[in-house]
Amino acid sequence: MSTQRPSGQAEEPGPTDPRSAGIRVRHADVADLDQIFAIEVDVFESDAWSRDLMHHELVDKNCHYVVAVTDAPETIVGYGGVLAPSGSGDADIQTIATVPAARGRGVGRVIMNELLVAAREARAQRVFLEVRADNPIAMGLYRSLGFAEIGVREGYYQPDNVDAVIMRLDLGGQQ
Repeated sequence: MSTQRPSGQAEEPGPTDPRSAGIRVRHADVADLDQIFAIEVDVFESDAWSRDLMHHELVDKNCHYVVAVTDAPETIVGYGGVLAPSGSGDADIQTIATVPAARGRGVGRVIMNELLVAAREARAQRVFLEVRADNPIAMGLYRSLGFAEIGVREGYYQPDNVDAVIMRLDLGGQQ
């Protein structure tokens, strides 16, 4: 799918490892759509994806989506996806989001690391993402993972007219 997703609303890790706080990451599937979509609308508000588009992403064979969940009862507190067609050389972080209550606990970092593993498994050499220019916390997380700013798309996020910062991570020989 060629639709690009704002890669924002991620957070830098806090002092607590999410796994020690009863949060684990697993593969996402269509059964997770209701909870994912509820987070999507809550977090992204004016530029949230449609339910149909999110469904398409979850079933696309070139996409890998994960969810961060709490135990007993299992509740999704974050999700993320990467488009990584096998053999293309490039991967795109499509989206990542966490519920406000889970921010600052390293959930975004764990999700991103899982997405980067999927990109490597698809033999990607480069991983791209777009992030809202008004989201310095997400940009800090991405920089800490090795992403570098390579450009700006002016007014990319509508209707807010916010620029997108384009970032790239070169995986090179990190297969």
